[in-house]
Amino acid sequence: MVYPLGAIVNTSVMDMQTTQNTCIPKGGLSELEDLVRRDLQLISYPHREWLGNSDSVAAGELDVLIVGAGQSGISVAFGLMRQRLCNILVIDENVEGKEGPWKTFARMVTLRTPKYVTGPDWGIPNLTFRAWYEAQFGPDGWDNLALIPKEMWADYLSWYRKVLEIPVENETRAGAITWNEERQRFAVPVTSPRGERVLYPSKIVLATGIDGSGRWDIPSMIRNSLPPEAYAHTRHDIDFEKLRGKRIAVLGAGASAFDNASVALEGGASEVHLCYRRKSLPNVNPYRWAEFVGFLNHHGDLPDDLKWRFISKILQMGQLPPTDTFKRATTYANFHLRGDCTWNEIRYDAGSKVIRISTSDGVLEVDFVIVGTGFVTDLSVRPELKELYPHIALWKDRYQPPADQIHADLARHPYLGPGFELQEKVPGRAPYLRSVFNYTFGCLPSMGFGGASISGMKYSLPKVVNGVTKQLYADNCAAFYDALENYHIEEF
Repeated sequence: MVYPLGAIVNTSVMDMQTTQNTCIPKGGLSELEDLVRRDLQLISYPHREWLGNSDSVAAGELDVLIVGAGQSGISVAFGLMRQRLCNILVIDENVEGKEGPWKTFARMVTLRTPKYVTGPDWGIPNLTFRAWYEAQFGPDGWDNLALIPKEMWADYLSWYRKVLEIPVENETRAGAITWNEERQRFAVPVTSPRGERVLYPSKIVLATGIDGSGRWDIPSMIRNSLPPEAYAHTRHDIDFEKLRGKRIAVLGAGASAFDNASVALEGGASEVHLCYRRKSLPNVNPYRWAEFVGFLNHHGDLPDDLKWRFISKILQMGQLPPTDTFKRATTYANFHLRGDCTWNEIRYDAGSKVIRISTSDGVLEVDFVIVGTGFVTDLSVRPELKELYPHIALWKDRYQPPADQIHADLARHPYLGPGFELQEKVPGRAPYLRSVFNYTFGCLPSMGFGGASISGMKYSLPKVVNGVTKQLYADNCAAFYDALENYHIEEF
């Protein structure tokens, strides 16, 4: 694949392939895969699998079901496999290769995180993105790389899944999770091309991404004022070719809003107006501040008042578009930034198909609206949590912030335990909730940068995996004690 330009300093990936062959390892990825397998053999202690058997697998019973096969889901799966759990399954509703945003709705050129970030590798050097990259383009290629092209990150994850033999079932959608009292397991209906069936896992890890604890947000003013063909969310498939020559309004000032504005401009839009409520764009990135061991590893260890204080401050400061993202859009003369621009009313002329937006900065006439307002946290809209939601403790059930720190969206986040596990709203009514682990962006106030955050994976992955294995051992402790009592293998 030819990756987008702009991620490389002074040269493209294809240039490196043709001009720096002397730096590229002769064995390439094949040799690297052998090294990965060798690494895993060297650190495989203890060897013995300790749960699951053929009877339970035949009955559809799993030790762990992971919902979501993006970067978080497959990394959790590998962590569990390293802990010698064999009876696990990862499911994803997308076709293989389209898990996560990287080859679907992500419209940036590169990742936002620095190229040296680690996490999915679990500290195994030959499993890092850098090792994968250098196996193909050599160390000089790595030195010339500025940021990671998003398609390249997706290809790395596909390789990771393949070489580690992660058990993934694609095109499989989970329905509403319920608790089966008789089996003492969850019942999860799943639908796939092979039909409908029910899985019975002991533990469930939700790794459903940035919107995995809610939904993408389209303001009601837009939904109620415009026909579906007149607007789209940045999360949607957008036919930018149809927007050639059109006037476009983008609502929102986050990175995805700028990304979509840029793609529209690159596709020949006649003008793009990006509108946001703040008087000026944030130019300080608190997420860069947070990339140190103290916050990444120990935010979840703070008392509730400090957890809330830190995260509400980060959200208050806002997340600016990265410099390259900002420059990508603002190089176009027909791109217009409209700060301090609140939308008050939208009218649609069905005849001319013109959209008239009354704003605090005057009336704006456009042909199409792109919504870049992100997502809202709301577990009640998640189909897999439909039956569990009434019993799940949210932050608003556990903590009341000071008046100057009130934040409605944070209050709707799930209140999680130290291993990312859900908590009961009313103690004793749904004790099984502790066996559902929320490794999505919904973990933010409880655990910091965990699910759906590359920069937090190095520290969050061990916590969720240890949370799962800790419960599995405790749940089966009586059986393990019986096995100890009946253990009579003599060594001399």
